Amino acid sequence: MDFEEIDMLDLFAGTGGIGLECISRGAREVTAVELAHVQQNWIIACCKQLGIRNLSVIRGDVFKFLSSCRAKYDLIFADPPYALAELPALPDMILKPLAVSHQNSEETDSILKPDGWLVIEHGKDTDFTSHPRHVETRTYGSVHFSFFQ
Repeated sequence: MDFEEIDMLDLFAGTGGIGLECISRGAREVTAVELAHVQQNWIIACCKQLGIRNLSVIRGDVFKFLSSCRAKYDLIFADPPYALAELPALPDMILKPLAVSHQNSEETDSILKPDGWLVIEHGKDTDFTSHPRHVETRTYGSVHFSFFQ
């Protein structure tokens, strides 16, 4: 993926490393969603120190954010806790069509742009290979990354 001029969403952002990396590679805009106040403050401090103005931090619950989000992203990266009960349902929560009313017609769309990528980091006990939009899983030691389009 060419990171220049993409819009990126970093879910369960933690220290914001993935979003900051995308900014360093030319991303147009990054939105980081993180519930923990300490991590949110860390991301804000890093952006301030580095003069980054195109990374916005939302302190909040990822699932509440997803239920109200109407923005579109080229890349969505999620690094949830590996034991998260909702982890198996996360791809559907992100990729589900949203009902958007346009001049008396219903158009369905996802927050992932048509040619975009969803990447979910997870442990070995989660298997997304049967998901219809799963493309591949890459394994690095005990960390797995599942890719969806």
